[in-house]
Amino acid sequence: METKILVKKAKTGDKDALVELIMKEKSNYYKLAFLYLKNKEDSLDAMEDMIVILYENIYKLKKNDSFYSWSKTILVNCCKKIIKQRKKTVSIDSIKEQSYKENYEQRENKILLEKYLSQLGEKYQEVIKLRYFLDLEYKVIAEILKIPLGTVKSRISYGLNKLQAKIGGENIE
Repeated sequence: METKILVKKAKTGDKDALVELIMKEKSNYYKLAFLYLKNKEDSLDAMEDMIVILYENIYKLKKNDSFYSWSKTILVNCCKKIIKQRKKTVSIDSIKEQSYKENYEQRENKILLEKYLSQLGEKYQEVIKLRYFLDLEYKVIAEILKIPLGTVKSRISYGLNKLQAKIGGENIE
């Protein structure tokens, strides 16, 4: 209930209400941005862009109770814009050493998973990461990506089946 009141205040120009809404979900916003961008600086830039867009467009929000799915959709679009801008250029400064706290086997498994995931189409990678890395519900994924719920389910199913075939393991689902 408090969220709806804050959204109403934010829509009337109350900056503090908007900040409070954003701060409630800041860690989820960061995780979502990091999932796409894979580095702290770009993730924070995307969040900053999202906040500006939210501030300028909050009055356009039709359903007050869908603020968070709306804002996460905006964040995903900001992330995609940054990815598009940086295209395939990677600076040497952005390559960071892996943490030694992770043991070798965990890092190896992570690398293998990323390798197999990268062989899937982008739309399949996206839904699988949102579902299994961020533990988002199917409905939320559909709202964020602006695709039908059935499409989310079929992409996840297809992607998992492809991963299973590539990995050669037992049935993933």
